[in-house]
Amino acid sequence: MNHRFDGPEIGLFLNGEIPPYLKKEFSFYQKIFAVDGAFHYLNTFGISVDYIIGDFDSILLKKDISLEKTHLLKTYDQKYTDFDKALNIIHHQGFLNINVWGGSGMEQDHFLGNLSTALKYKNKLSIIFHDKYHFYFFSDKKTSFYQKKNKKVSLFPFHQVEGLSTNGLKFSMKKALLKIGKNIGIRNEAFHRKIEINYKKGELLIFIEK
Repeated sequence: MNHRFDGPEIGLFLNGEIPPYLKKEFSFYQKIFAVDGAFHYLNTFGISVDYIIGDFDSILLKKDISLEKTHLLKTYDQKYTDFDKALNIIHHQGFLNINVWGGSGMEQDHFLGNLSTALKYKNKLSIIFHDKYHFYFFSDKKTSFYQKKNKKVSLFPFHQVEGLSTNGLKFSMKKALLKIGKNIGIRNEAFHRKIEINYKKGELLIFIEK
């Protein structure tokens, strides 16, 4: 899945479910950011981190951690989540394309909060979440991507989407209404390699099976 903006991609690691691919280097990211809770698992697997965001209490107490090449970006405002603070910092540093790991799993209220925060920054940043099974993102009103045939593609309204039409999915839609509590579009499948999705109003979250 391609990001919406030109420019480099960065990795942002949150304190959710530990990503399954940490034994390989994320060398294709221009920079790696982590909230301080996520830094522990990245450090365990030998992943170099460029910036850590948080209060650092648990990190600075550990004498066996080397922070020579890592920038500490301390945050204080408790009105915002670590994810919100991280996105604000990343945006101010001029990065636009963000791959988020550890945004789901663990406590599910955090997962929902992360989705709400991502929607807040949707127009400023291109944010793609990754987990063990999917990558997922808030869609523009007109988007297209490629997927292997028979792989799952789920369309989830947040909280309502109007005038939804699709091309390339097994169960096609035309000027459909999706709404939480009524009709949602999960567990669809790719029928063609190229998938096209258009809608008129609302916010749409797309999950693409890996």
